[in-house]
Amino acid sequence: MSSTRTSSDASRSSGSSADVPDGRRGGRLFGGWCAGLLFAGVSVVVGCRAADTDAFTPVPQLLAFLPWLLVPAGLGVLLSLLARWWTGLVWGVVLLALLAWFVEPYGRTGEPEGPPVARLRVLTSNVEFGWATDALIAAVRREEPDVVFAQECEYGCQAAVTRELGGTYPHRRAVEGDTSVGSIILSRFPLTPAPVVPGRMGMPGAVADVDGHAVRLQLAHPKPPLPRQVTLWKRELGRLKDFAARHRDDGPLILAGDFNASQDHAAFRRILDTGLYDAARLAGRHREPSWPTRTTPALGTQIDHVLVSEEFSANRARFLDLPGTDHRSLLVDVTLHKPR
Repeated sequence: MSSTRTSSDASRSSGSSADVPDGRRGGRLFGGWCAGLLFAGVSVVVGCRAADTDAFTPVPQLLAFLPWLLVPAGLGVLLSLLARWWTGLVWGVVLLALLAWFVEPYGRTGEPEGPPVARLRVLTSNVEFGWATDALIAAVRREEPDVVFAQECEYGCQAAVTRELGGTYPHRRAVEGDTSVGSIILSRFPLTPAPVVPGRMGMPGAVADVDGHAVRLQLAHPKPPLPRQVTLWKRELGRLKDFAARHRDDGPLILAGDFNASQDHAAFRRILDTGLYDAARLAGRHREPSWPTRTTPALGTQIDHVLVSEEFSANRARFLDLPGTDHRSLLVDVTLHKPR
């Protein structure tokens, strides 16, 4: 009798799984499975980020919100702890470390060596099918940018900004179109025509005479990575990358607009790799979201950018909330330094 009790007590003190109540054992098993599913989903996205590929749906859509994958990864770590699944715990910690690494800003930084020769304010705004036209006009009058890049500025939008702002911005280059196709560049500086970058939505270009210095302006608006349009999205971002590469040694360049891509997309990083700088990052706003406005600034992704060549420095960047559009506008103050 005594030896039986002693054996039973020893068994309980050893923490054997046989002594864990069935309900608790089932809970641990369920928690482990949930953690594994979370880790598996996050691992696919993080693996594509590490492999420098945007892959296919749903990876591009999830990559846009890469920093927010810290939430399911962290939840998986907690579930692994509760389930005492030590392999899963290591898996989750590795994922958290990789996510923390990739959240860091991407791209070059630096200051131009030449002296400043001109200062200009640049605004890029997606007005969503022209619905935010009145808000754009009010913002332009209030903020007084020197150059405006407006996407999804369809026929009515282009007519309104020409009528209301034509006196202050007498120089314009546009691609006419309905809904999301139309786009326009407004400028205080004289403009000469430049080729458009081909795309399903308008991407006009021009050369601005900024106090005697030629500055190439190019509006960006590739198709978004919708489930059946990922290949088209990659192709149009590739055209923007090719454009930037061709103009790398041709003097100052501003490439601005709704890129429908964040720094976590390989196709966008390849544009930065041509030698361009993200003005928002230079001004300390590299992770502030610009879309969708229903959840920004608490939750979202930055897909609206002003990219500049090495002749520019960025002094300030602000995101503006315009009623009527699902994008926040980006306003940056940049300084042009004496080109090489």
